[in-house]
Amino acid sequence: MTEVLELPNINTVNCYSDFGIPTIINDIPYFIDEFWTSRQRQAHPIHEVSYRACFKPQLPSFFINRLTNPGNVVYDPFMGRGTTPIETMLNNRVPFGNDINPICRTLTEPRINAPDLSTIQKRLEKIPWSTFNSYDHADLLVFYHPKTLAQLEGLRKWFLSRKNIGGFDKVDHWIEMVAVNRLTGHSPGFFSVYTLPPNQAVSIDGQKKINKKRNQKPPLRDIPSLILKKSTRLLSQPAPQIDDYKFLTCESHKTSGIPDDSIDLTVTSPPFLDIVNYEKDNWLRCWFLGIDSSSINISQYNKLEDWNLFVRNTLKELARITKPCGHIAFEVGEVRKGSIRLDEHVVNVSVGLSFDIVGVVVNKQSFTKTSNCWGISNNKEGTNTNRIVILRKEENGI
Repeated sequence: MTEVLELPNINTVNCYSDFGIPTIINDIPYFIDEFWTSRQRQAHPIHEVSYRACFKPQLPSFFINRLTNPGNVVYDPFMGRGTTPIETMLNNRVPFGNDINPICRTLTEPRINAPDLSTIQKRLEKIPWSTFNSYDHADLLVFYHPKTLAQLEGLRKWFLSRKNIGGFDKVDHWIEMVAVNRLTGHSPGFFSVYTLPPNQAVSIDGQKKINKKRNQKPPLRDIPSLILKKSTRLLSQPAPQIDDYKFLTCESHKTSGIPDDSIDLTVTSPPFLDIVNYEKDNWLRCWFLGIDSSSINISQYNKLEDWNLFVRNTLKELARITKPCGHIAFEVGEVRKGSIRLDEHVVNVSVGLSFDIVGVVVNKQSFTKTSNCWGISNNKEGTNTNRIVILRKEENGI
């Protein structure tokens, strides 16, 4: 079995002191407490971009502030909406991120070294909105008022044109990011009529059923006004301006763009077992960005042995790019009503790699009624607690 890091005097080790005293289960230290909640520290508003199955900013912040120093490199191979890279930036570390879904880079990169609000407003004023008066995709009228759809299609074509001529800059990236985030939702702040939350685009037939059930028609929404409103919220607090960062769009075990021994800390959460259909959820975002959603090879696994191999290959790559004595915080949840403990499987598949096991941090959520975090008696669906496997690369690891 992979060596467990000696922690007899853990409270004297600075970077682990806040983990507390472990409970040893199957030779693995488990640190069990409510280490963070969404109320302990109000997250920066720049995080407020929707994506399916993302963790709260408090999770990466907890590990970034305990396992790294300012200027260190923090990485997430499954960055999703970019929670880890954005929190890394906010804590004056260097963000590296990757996700095979190109939408994730669209959602993340513009918020690193973001443009100022006045520049965004001036660009919105230069977009020729008055010429956007027709549309080609009438099937989308189940979501949008005709004038809103004309604006949306016009903006989409304007962006694609600027990309083709090489004139797409960071202000365009920002406006595109906000537009992608506002495509559909369930409040007047979105471009659409009432529908599913913004991280779950319902099908056209599904939206027809929602409209019929609610007896609703898409109202007129002014796209530039909503983009400016959301931008104002995202930029309502100052954020660091940085130029040193790296984002990739590739498989988690094939990140040749990241040098050996370059990462101080990885904080990530991989796709779980048969939980989320990212292609189905993101079809409308892909349409707006000109992406073929069927071409995105997002990892999804129904069989535990396949998931184990996927995690093993990812950990092999992380062993290559992590600095000696660097850390990995690998967050997994409880799936299939608590019958499968993915933290145990992460520990098992790390055997033979150049890692010591620090332990498993279990963040118990105070709003649950779980009294026994090993036999999850009240699980219904999804994740009941955060479980983070902490690995440390050996000092002479290769």
